[in-house]
Order: sequence, then C-alpha cells, then structure tokens
Amino acid sequence: MIDALKAKLIESLLTAIKQAGLEAGLPQDAPASLTWEYPGDPAFGDLSTTLAFGLAKTLRRKPREIALQIAASAVFPSELVDRVEVAGAGYLNFFIARPFWRHLVQEILRAGPMYGRADVGGGRRVLVEFVSANPTGPLVVVNARAAAIGDAIARLLEAIGHRPHCEFYVNDAGNQFRNLALAMEVRCRQHLGEDCPMPEEAYPGDYLIDLACEYLERHGPETLSAPEPERRDRLGRFAVEQILQWQRASLEAYGVTFDGWFSERALRERREPERVVESLRERGFLYEHEGALWFRSTAFGDDKDRVLVKGDGEITYFLPDIAYHQDKFDRGFDQVIDLWGPDHHGYVARMRAAMQALNHPPEALRILIVQLVRLMRGSEQVRMSKRSGQFVTMDELVEEVGRDAARYIFLTRRCDSHLDFDLELAKSASEENPVYYVQYAHTRLCSILREAAKAQLPAPVSEDDLTPLDLQEEIGLIKQLALYPELVIGAAQALEPHRLTTYLHDLAAQFHGYYTRHRIISADRNLTRARLALVAALRVVMANTLGLLGVSAPERM
Repeated sequence: MIDALKAKLIESLLTAIKQAGLEAGLPQDAPASLTWEYPGDPAFGDLSTTLAFGLAKTLRRKPREIALQIAASAVFPSELVDRVEVAGAGYLNFFIARPFWRHLVQEILRAGPMYGRADVGGGRRVLVEFVSANPTGPLVVVNARAAAIGDAIARLLEAIGHRPHCEFYVNDAGNQFRNLALAMEVRCRQHLGEDCPMPEEAYPGDYLIDLACEYLERHGPETLSAPEPERRDRLGRFAVEQILQWQRASLEAYGVTFDGWFSERALRERREPERVVESLRERGFLYEHEGALWFRSTAFGDDKDRVLVKGDGEITYFLPDIAYHQDKFDRGFDQVIDLWGPDHHGYVARMRAAMQALNHPPEALRILIVQLVRLMRGSEQVRMSKRSGQFVTMDELVEEVGRDAARYIFLTRRCDSHLDFDLELAKSASEENPVYYVQYAHTRLCSILREAAKAQLPAPVSEDDLTPLDLQEEIGLIKQLALYPELVIGAAQALEPHRLTTYLHDLAAQFHGYYTRHRIISADRNLTRARLALVAALRVVMANTLGLLGVSAPERM
C-alpha cells in the first residue's frame, strides 16, 4: 500500500510541477529518481521528499522557493493526504490522512500470511550455498551462525519472488579428505593395540574413535591390509558418510534443510576442473611459469595471479572451487550467493576474478563473510566442548539454549560483524533476551485475542470499522506495520536478515508500551473491536517476520 501511495503522490507532484512551469528541471526518469524518506520525528510528517533540491540545480533557484510553489499548486486526494508542509531549506513533508492508515490494517487482515510478500524477483533462480563445512567432524558454533543466516536469506528471497535453491558443498576430496582418512586409519590401528601416533596434520577429535570402532565392526580389521590408496579411500568414504549423517541431522534439528548436497568427488570424476582449465586457456587467462599453470586473476582486480596446477601436476584447491561455481551457472542459476567463513576473506577477489574470466557478470556472484562467534557465559568465555575437547558443537549449543534462541541471536547482527553469544542471556526470561522479548510480544497478542474469544467478542475481520483508532500511538503502530513490505524487499536484496530482528524489536517495544498504557478490551464495544483488529494485524506481521527468520511464533509461553 505504501508503494501505491507513493505512486499517487508522485503523480500529483508531477502534475503540480508542470502546472507551475517547473518541468524544465525534471530529469527524464523523474518518477524513478524521486526518493522518499521516513522522518524520525512525527512533527516532520510521515513521508518526506527532497524533490525541490533536485529541481533547484537545474532551475538555479532556491529549493525552498520551489517547494513552496509546488505545495501551493499540488492537489492531493483528501483520503490520502491530510496536509503538506515545506520545512527547512526545501523539504516537502507529507502528513498522511488517518483513513489511509486504518485501511492498511484491513489490508493486513485480508492478506494474512501473504502480507509482506512480493514478486520483484520475477521467478529468478538463485543458488544459496552455505555452511559447506568439511565432513571431518561435527558442526560447530560458527556453522550454526552461517546456517541461520543462509536459511533466512533463502526465505527472504523466496518471499520476494525468487526461486532459491539451498546447497551444501561436500568437500569429499582433496587434502581434507586425505587427512580424515589418515586419522581414521590411526584410530583403527590404535583400537587394535598398535603403537600408532596421530600425525600432526590428521584430525585428533575423539569422535573418530567411535567411528573407527564402527568401521572395524562392519568391515573387519583385514581391510587395513589392502594397498594404501584403496584402504585410505574406503576409510575416508566411510567417515565422510557417517559425519555427513551427523551434520544433516544437526541441521534438520536446527530447522535447516538443503535442496542439494553437492559432491566435490563427483565434480572431479566428471573432469569438470579440466574443462575449466580449457575454458580459461581459450580465453587467454592462463600461462605457465616455473612449471606451474597460473590464472591471470590480476586482470580482474585480484592482487596477484593464482596457481591452478602445481609443478608436480597436482591441482590446487582453487581449481575445483572454480569448477563448482561454473557448474552452478551451467545449471541455469541467474545468481549465486556464497556464505564463507572468515578464513576465506582473502579468497573472495580471486573467485570473483575467475567468474568474470568465465564471462559471468560481476553481480552474478555475491559472497558474504560470516564472522566468528565468541561464546560467553556471563563474563566468562566458553572454550571447550565435552565431546571433542576442542570446540563447542552446534548440537551442544542448541541443546543448551534451544533452536529459536540460537537462530534469533545469530540474526541480530550483520554477518560480517563479530558476535558475542551469551548463553545465560539466551536462556533467560527477561527483556534483555532479544528472542524472549519478541516472542513474548507475540504471545501477548495471542492472549488478548483468546481473552476476546472467551468474552464472546467477534473475531477481528477486515470489514471492521476502525475509525476509533485515533491515538497517535495507534497510528504509530500502524505506520510500523506499513513499513514491513519495503523492509522485506530491502532485507532480501541486501542479503541482510538482521534488519528483521531490528524491526521486530522496535515493533515489540512500541506494542509493549501501548499495551501498558491502554486497555484493549473495554466497555466501549466499537473501540474494543477496532483495537482487536489492530492486535490481530500486529500478530500477523510478527508471525510473518519470525517465519522469515526460521523462528517459531509461540501462542503461549
């Protein structure tokens, strides 16, 4: 509705400009270039535009003079605009009529779960790759943060009309795989009583002891007598399969499911890296130096060129990654979004260079860095895991604080910001706990509607008369609800789900304040019905927003 309002205001403004003889100052894309602001102070209206400043540059007149002339000439529908004021050096401030805001509550009740959804994506296919942890151990806390962010981004993209595909890239080949297989063999031999120390490059986690025992039970110790390539491959495959089962179960318990699990091993077996080499060679972006094959990534802004094939013929880990990203586009995705850990920050420029070298536009690949999480218990940092002795697992985190708290708190900050996660705060039933504060507001809204039903009051419907909603606080709440569709589009396009948690906190704070000062259910039947409609609209928006975050909207707490 806000978009429709803006379109009508623009139409009236353009008509006024032409009537005032000011059209010479309009750019060719005048409707698209006209920007709006939401004043923080209600004294400056509900919508504000700097239109007069743009005209002043061309007309060489003072912006305030132009704004006054436009305001005097413009005619706006009375059901939309109460008045227009000129402020400061030339701002046009619009005070929107209250019937418009009341009508918006009715629109929300009609739309229900669809309120806030849009079709700006036009069905474009987007691949969102996130988590993609090495299948060498349980998922850890930073994986939990990436999972919450990636899943929320996919939900946002779907809400605005894209077709997202969530994918987990399985690193089941290369050095990580070889080191895992080595660790498995060591654990198996240790279990059989052999004196076999763990090499420094292998994985020392105790979880591999159980996996080694299970492997020996299933396949027998005689399999350790097979030639090294065969036995290591078998050990590695077994470990990857089991660890992926752990990871999948952890993610599903966390509310995150993937549309695809993409195997690096399969990519290599299809010889996709070799095809990438040929494509880059044909385009003139490869050269040989000191026996190695180099990619000329500096041609696309990278700080140095990158080796793809070493002098001994072994490929670097960068080459399969390029092949994987090329495969994403080969599958018909219009855009690719990656969420990477902080240790991959220096990797961004080279991957962007590779995609441009393969003829993909820069905007087709978007890479987000998910920063580390520091777990705290009050003022003390939590360092160790009961299971591994080295890290805190996702399962341990969710078991202690719950899925909702974990996901919500991870989404309260930008993904590229470090996050301190206070375990005790996440479990507390207090206003300081952000997820509790928001979910409590939703349960309070549900409780009000239940009390109304017990009092045999009719359930709110979109046809209710909302004229009694006249308090500035009520109009302020409705304005917050009006911002929601734009918020969803903006958060989705910017890949910033933390905007939703900020919005929810502000909306909950406004509602809690309103509730403490005003009775919803009273002897005034008309006022009660109108306020119940507002409560129902608030509940719809809070539930919709929590849903986009992958967090539940409880009706009771």
